[in-house]
Amino acid sequence: MTTSFEGQLEERLDRFEVLLSDAAVANSPFVTEAARHVISAGGKRFRPMLVFVASAFGGEPDEWRTQQAAMVMELTHVASLYHDDVMDEADVRRGAPSANRFYGNSVAILVGDFLFSQASYLVAELGVEFVKLQATTFARLVQGQIAETVGPAAGDDPLEHYLGVIADKTGSLIAASACFGGMATGAPESTVDALEAFGEEIGVVFQLSDDLIDINSDVTGKTPGTDLREGVPTLPVLMLRADDDPADAELLALIDGDLSDDATLARTLSMLREHPVMQRAEAVVHEHADKARAHLADLPDGDAKDALLQVCDELVTRTS
Repeated sequence: MTTSFEGQLEERLDRFEVLLSDAAVANSPFVTEAARHVISAGGKRFRPMLVFVASAFGGEPDEWRTQQAAMVMELTHVASLYHDDVMDEADVRRGAPSANRFYGNSVAILVGDFLFSQASYLVAELGVEFVKLQATTFARLVQGQIAETVGPAAGDDPLEHYLGVIADKTGSLIAASACFGGMATGAPESTVDALEAFGEEIGVVFQLSDDLIDINSDVTGKTPGTDLREGVPTLPVLMLRADDDPADAELLALIDGDLSDDATLARTLSMLREHPVMQRAEAVVHEHADKARAHLADLPDGDAKDALLQVCDELVTRTS
């Protein structure tokens, strides 16, 4: 990826940040403040970045359509965070008090609905095909959240269920972001299909790498072991349970026990970090990253392809 391409991408993301804040403006100052609560806390802006990079695979640049597409994706994502935090009873989001803690559950849910409506308004300006894709993506987001809430049915493989939840909750929106970028600049259908397949896989990598960070990293936006302490299923733990090895009884007892004590949590994290399951989990992440790279094979070489390949590399090695 050349310096000029990277510079252009940064400039577009800077413009996007202003437009995103404007898109959260409501009729009332209170709603505007609440709608900007998560937006102003920042974030990786991973989905808008994918929109901008994918747009380079199309024809003549159309900055207005591309920015609109990026806003639809990020507004949909941010809206889902408001709802997720209510369901998860979260206290913190991006290093700041979550909206549900700051404004209450009812306001947080309604603000999420407001942001969804803003995304729907913007996507209508892009055309019917964009509306269809956003609706399909939204349906997958909701179904993924329901599946996560209900949990696997009797006889279902918990690990397969978890991967399905990830595909719907995370992969679907990342895949749509890559599609939106290509569609905004008229990329060929085969290219959009390849971008969609790439997005599905890289979305899985995105979440699974988070699972490893929760256990491995001491340099992260959240305290290591947060998911473990809250009983949130993660790839290494699900793989550990699937092994059903008597030698892991002590570790599983710790995982299933009370982890509110910092010393107990630290011991559990230490045992997990030293367990071979972590290497196997890392191999799964690399496997999905390799699948994502394979979907890019037939796309034209250049800055955009290099940027997407770099995304694969960074996600499997990131520590935060």
